[in-house]
Amino acid sequence: MATAGAGLAEVATSLRSLRDEALASEAAAADAIAQIDPVHRDGARNLVHYLALRAHDLRELQEKLTASGLSSLGRMERDVLGNLDAVLRLVDAATTGRTTTHLAVVSTEPDALRRHAARLLGGAPEDRSTRIMVTLPTEAADDPEPARRFVAAGMDLARINCAHDDPAAWQSMAAHVRAAGDGIPVAMDLAGPKLRTGPITPGPRVVKVKPTRDAAGAVLDPARLQLVGAVGEVEDDAPAVPVTDAAWVAALREGEAVRFVDARGRRRRMRVVRVSGATALIEGDRTVYMPAGAELRGARGSARVGDIPPLPGSLRVRPGDTLRLTRSLEPGGTAGDGVHRVGCTLPEALDALRPGARVAFDDGKIEGLVEHADAEEAHVRIVSAKPGGTRLREEKGINLPDSDVAVSALTDDDLRDLDAVVAIADIVQLSFVRSAEDVRTLFDELDARGGHDVGVVVKIETVRGFRALPAILLELMRRPDVGVMIARGDLAVEAGFERLAEVQEEILWICEAAHVPVIWATQVLDELASGGVPTRAEVTDAAAGERAECVMLNKGPHIDEAIRALDDILRRMQGHLDKKRPLLRRLRSWSPEA
Repeated sequence: MATAGAGLAEVATSLRSLRDEALASEAAAADAIAQIDPVHRDGARNLVHYLALRAHDLRELQEKLTASGLSSLGRMERDVLGNLDAVLRLVDAATTGRTTTHLAVVSTEPDALRRHAARLLGGAPEDRSTRIMVTLPTEAADDPEPARRFVAAGMDLARINCAHDDPAAWQSMAAHVRAAGDGIPVAMDLAGPKLRTGPITPGPRVVKVKPTRDAAGAVLDPARLQLVGAVGEVEDDAPAVPVTDAAWVAALREGEAVRFVDARGRRRRMRVVRVSGATALIEGDRTVYMPAGAELRGARGSARVGDIPPLPGSLRVRPGDTLRLTRSLEPGGTAGDGVHRVGCTLPEALDALRPGARVAFDDGKIEGLVEHADAEEAHVRIVSAKPGGTRLREEKGINLPDSDVAVSALTDDDLRDLDAVVAIADIVQLSFVRSAEDVRTLFDELDARGGHDVGVVVKIETVRGFRALPAILLELMRRPDVGVMIARGDLAVEAGFERLAEVQEEILWICEAAHVPVIWATQVLDELASGGVPTRAEVTDAAAGERAECVMLNKGPHIDEAIRALDDILRRMQGHLDKKRPLLRRLRSWSPEA
């Protein structure tokens, strides 16, 4: 017993030391906390306490607490001081037989986070506390039906991406959402700095089609083309090829052969299967590259293929190649010998590059290291791509995880958009946030436009933003209605995919300590939304989103199914998990009522 008592005495000493540090950190941050909005001051104090404790490795202390049958502090985020004091009261009672009356049992309001989430994101729906945010497609501006369908499926918030469409379309989208559901908040996402690849020399003017074959090479579905002689006559989902002579197309007959030489010099023969007006559907069993200007020969003379738009340009980049990233936005291309060139839409980014710095393209599909950088361009040696080459197209994202790009989170385009955002939105979402200064700048711009009551969500999508999160939160909480979005796509590229799970967990913990709601975003049920069938991995990922206050879905042809599926997943998980705390609902997964 004496040994156990001595062990508990050491635990008490460690706990008191941590408590003293937490209170000292609060005193040191007193000026910053005084600037916090009153509704967030408890959260700010708790955040400071949490950061003070998490500056230590607490694993040994946790082992001792668990061995003594006490709380391991593993779920202290919501009330750090209250958890410390509750454990200290038990330790003191066990070691001295006396209750330490000056220690608090609870130091913060237990439902503060839920209340703040309701203020920013709207009230929680029945049977689930995690809301569903849905990105509106362009057609939601002209047609009120998408908004009605999304609300019926379970949408709780609507997101408008200001990188697309225009203020008139945004206004119409918001009006349709508000007509479809009472109290559905509208969040508008500022585009932020666009760090993307520049133009690439266009590809050839051809239309490619090929048949589908089985394992033995037999044709299952033929290659199909539409020969279109008049504007607006497209009638099928097969690729359309313009023909300069509409009368020639109209004179074709079913079963007739159309012969031509394709872009590779291959002689091809396709059969007419349907003619309607000046449009003919033709099929064949060979791959075809139909070029502009090709001569088409039929039973009654010939005609020529009209103008075909060029294929989008691309660079096939392989490991070991060099990619010259330039300030110039002249169309890029391949110079040969494994050397490629492409412009950067944010020239200031080149100023930040140094030899050895990592550069990632297209969501990390291609990665390289800077070998040389000067005022005009940087030479990036490719270290990661598919062995046979990965295609890099224009307008693909560029990430610079090791470089500090000196650019504001608010661009000139964002400032122009902000006029419309303040008039339309309930929430503005700020992209590319990397410092508290970015938040201050947005607040100033909102105030200048009378947007004092607009909610603010900051998107954490860079390593620098993640590292500055405590300072960003203390600045953010100077307003009442605020939140954080984990933009997991860019964040994964910046931090490394192997670190994403760790980083997103830390963001969840820190924001819970601050009592600030979190939006879980990027690629949630994307396969279901785009293709109609979810993967097992993304269903598990969606379930993990229950630990946030909101989960965001992107656009897709099957978005209605994705909303309904997410609604069902979140409702089921509601009974099992609350942040890091497992809930012991009666197990019934195997019963018919599940």
